[in-house]
Amino acid sequence: MFPFSYTKVSTVREALAAGQRGGRFIAGGTTLVDLMRETVERPGALVDISALPMRHVRVTAGGGVRIGALVRMADAAVNRTVRAAYPVIAEALELSASAQLRNMATIGGNIMQRTRCAYFRDVSAPCNKRRPGSGCAALGGYNRTHAILGGSEHCVATHPSDLAVALTALEATVHLAGPAGERRVAFADFLLRPGNTPDREQDLRPGELITFVEVPALPRTSRSGYLKVRDRQSYEFALTSAAVALDIRGGVIRTARVAAGGVGTVPWKLSAVEQQLVGRRPSAKLWAEAAERAADGAQPLEHNGFKVDLLKHTVERQLRVVGGNK
Repeated sequence: MFPFSYTKVSTVREALAAGQRGGRFIAGGTTLVDLMRETVERPGALVDISALPMRHVRVTAGGGVRIGALVRMADAAVNRTVRAAYPVIAEALELSASAQLRNMATIGGNIMQRTRCAYFRDVSAPCNKRRPGSGCAALGGYNRTHAILGGSEHCVATHPSDLAVALTALEATVHLAGPAGERRVAFADFLLRPGNTPDREQDLRPGELITFVEVPALPRTSRSGYLKVRDRQSYEFALTSAAVALDIRGGVIRTARVAAGGVGTVPWKLSAVEQQLVGRRPSAKLWAEAAERAADGAQPLEHNGFKVDLLKHTVERQLRVVGGNK
């Protein structure tokens, strides 16, 4: 591990000042410390923000919920408000990592975590995320776990967060504090596709800090859930996953929110699936018909073509579970 300085701050103002000087924010440390051990990340300064007042889950005036950036994943998963209003969030959290990691990792850190691509974590392999312009070893290598949606000639690594899939489906927003003041970014825009700049992964300006995530009040989000398909049951990242929230009234689907994980370079909003569902009556036929649109635009690589059918099957299964007609 390379030498670095360590500072613990007690106010947002102190954190932002340290961030402006190039410090990297750390709280639970469950990702960054690992990357530092592997010399993938080499920050010269760490800024411990774990003492900041961002550990609250609050209902907003509009009936949504704000989850502080420093709320532990385990605490958010068992929070009564979250479990009652947004089961899809609680389920995504409970299917993430391990119990020990969920007790340490924070909401802000979870959505900021970097890819689990083996080539990114192997400093001897070319990787445009780690070293821009060096190439992407996954394109010509073993790419079974890589993205079939949203990739580019520079990167095909998937985003690993389960929580981020649920937040994408629910159209959450990320609230940020920075040297220029506060701002909010739609979650779908916060995580960036690789394009020509795969090393830039979030819409973060220098020195900015996530303060909380806000989930809007949406109709009938208590009718929601998360399904994750992986190689083993415990502590494994998704081959594919589906977050589904349906508002069904009078026997008709009024709104549908569907997103997929494990298949895209960012959590993937399945707009074509949503459009197929709205205004229709739930049925086994409808679930199958809508799921056929889940892989629209997919570009499989040499070893991950199976993800196309797996994604369709996963989305169909979760639509059946959430919408009925199992």
